[in-house]
Amino acid sequence: MRPSPLIHLWPLMLVGAASAQQTVKLEEVVITATLRELTLSEIPASVTVLGASELAGVAVQHLEEALAGIPSLSWAGASSRPRYFQLRGIGELEQYQGAPNPSVGFLVDEIDFSSIGMVATLFDVEQIEVLRGAQGTRFGANALAGLIKVRTRAPEPVPERALEASIGGDAFNALGAVVGGQLGEGASAWRVAVQQANSDGFRRNAFLDRSDTNARDELTARVRAHLNLDGGRSLDLGFMHIDLANGYDAFALDNGYQTMADRPGRDAQRSFGAYADLTWPAGSLLLRSISTYANSSIESSFDGDWGNPQSWGSDGPYDFFSRTQRERTTWSQDFRVSGGEQGGAQWVTGLYLLRLEEDNRQRDDGLYLDFPYERALDSSYRALNAAVYGELAWPVGAATVFSTGLRLERRESEYTDSDGLKFAPADNMWGGQLALVHEWSEQASLWAALSRGYKAGGFNIGVAVPSERARFGPEYLWSAEAGLRGRWPGGLQTDLSVFHLRRESQQVSTSFQLDPQDPLTFVYLTDNAARGRSSGLEAALSWSLDEHWQLAAGLSASRSEYLGYRLGERDLDGRDWAHSPRLQYSLAISWKHPAGFHARVDLSGQDDFYFDASHDQRGRPYQLLHLRAGYAADNWSVDVWARNLTNERYPVRGFYFGNEPPDFPERLYLRLGDPRQVGLTLRFKWQ
Repeated sequence: MRPSPLIHLWPLMLVGAASAQQTVKLEEVVITATLRELTLSEIPASVTVLGASELAGVAVQHLEEALAGIPSLSWAGASSRPRYFQLRGIGELEQYQGAPNPSVGFLVDEIDFSSIGMVATLFDVEQIEVLRGAQGTRFGANALAGLIKVRTRAPEPVPERALEASIGGDAFNALGAVVGGQLGEGASAWRVAVQQANSDGFRRNAFLDRSDTNARDELTARVRAHLNLDGGRSLDLGFMHIDLANGYDAFALDNGYQTMADRPGRDAQRSFGAYADLTWPAGSLLLRSISTYANSSIESSFDGDWGNPQSWGSDGPYDFFSRTQRERTTWSQDFRVSGGEQGGAQWVTGLYLLRLEEDNRQRDDGLYLDFPYERALDSSYRALNAAVYGELAWPVGAATVFSTGLRLERRESEYTDSDGLKFAPADNMWGGQLALVHEWSEQASLWAALSRGYKAGGFNIGVAVPSERARFGPEYLWSAEAGLRGRWPGGLQTDLSVFHLRRESQQVSTSFQLDPQDPLTFVYLTDNAARGRSSGLEAALSWSLDEHWQLAAGLSASRSEYLGYRLGERDLDGRDWAHSPRLQYSLAISWKHPAGFHARVDLSGQDDFYFDASHDQRGRPYQLLHLRAGYAADNWSVDVWARNLTNERYPVRGFYFGNEPPDFPERLYLRLGDPRQVGLTLRFKWQ
């Protein structure tokens, strides 16, 4: 492994921070992605929280722009916006075929968008919560590696009107508006937020002489209402419509930003979601019902050869194209009962149901010399998850709280396709946690946890898949973790955790190319091929140097490895997992003047990492530098920002295969992250 050029900063980052905005006391940051709302000082887990002010400092439009500063979090750039995430090296890289089976849970408010995370636009978002480690009690089969939750701004019973406008390089422009206020009398309130954002997607198609083949066209619309009802009851309602009508022309034969595709694709996702969150007291108990619905129409299409007739000349004709249209619908119902006394034992128990339906329509076509290629596959997938769970926490002495949780879950699914394949797997799984939180002092707390997470089994589709490899079973993850959180004299806050993971029946995704002359003849396989383990640390620091200056830094350092894994003739025993860099770091310095002027510098980076298990190609280490400066008055602000100021060329996904006739040599093809972008953002607010 090549060391990072900034590895000499590790002593500082050992106590680094992923969130510079946490100048308030730690226990004032509330985590809602747990069964009971907990503060940071109460939660026995490694957590990163990005509040609204932090997000405004590090990102412009989408969660993608804030990910580099979150320890142990990676993403696979096989789509125009991140859909697939990896926490501590565990998570999917894509879903080209087969059924959804996520390892990282992803919620927007209370709605499950796991493995379709493109909906994470940041306009009018209040907080991002990232819980690392198995969430076996809270979220079950969809959160083997952890959970990401996006919290949008809640309505307040005061009038609010806001406008936000941005312009920047890459023809970027965005306009958003927020209105809200009191609903009737009392604390009931409503809020509406709408934004449209567009850009060219940092690519130019030289063959078609166009700059919009990779364009981003992103609409965000959200409506929220909070109703205070009789008898202490409350009802929260939310509706969202996210329409990302993006192009997809991201890969170039020379691994640059100038593409040559004659048939550019699309990477579009239109999602509608709704939820109702009802709470009501019943004597000494608190009852809560969370009902959600989501429907997503997704198109993923791409030019399979990334070229055109002129690219291949006498080696052609050579032309391939793939289009998949996906329709996914989910319904969920979570019913909870909680009780206990303040300062005494507290408990929660519940029943959870999730119904998922996904239909896929895949159409591939191609031509090489005199050999045409056509492929059509229609599939239908239905799954039902049913779980019962419980969690109990009780004080042990004056300063220690012990908690235990357990979740029992059954998943039944059915799959059929036009090739005649049928699968109906069913899995019974369990997970849970034993944890301890000790209040060391009024300023510091220690925690430790032993967790068991799980992920359902599944199947591999395709007539070329050997029958003995058609099915794979559930995976289980044991996690032992401990940490220290504290506030120290001089405005210093730290958050340090260490972990050791053990994967049993580890699901490993691989691929191989049946026909070296056809880039669309990949066969994707998942097997319970190995065991695995990983150890590391995650750290956070926020230091208020004085009333003007603040320093923040973050670090994750880990080592993952397969145990006893062979893939064909390759021995991968001891090799790192895919998208699992050994080092990730961030450093931020911010300045605020009482007159309203402010500035911020962000530096983030990571070590090299493997792109996949099917080959040993790696992405090189890289660092990203972002700047922001501006002025804020009582009801308006202006910011000038620069992202990737040094114009670093860095990979977010890599494929290794033969794609260029006539010899089709295997080569590494990279999708690069966004280059330098400079822009301006104006915000206005009226009450």
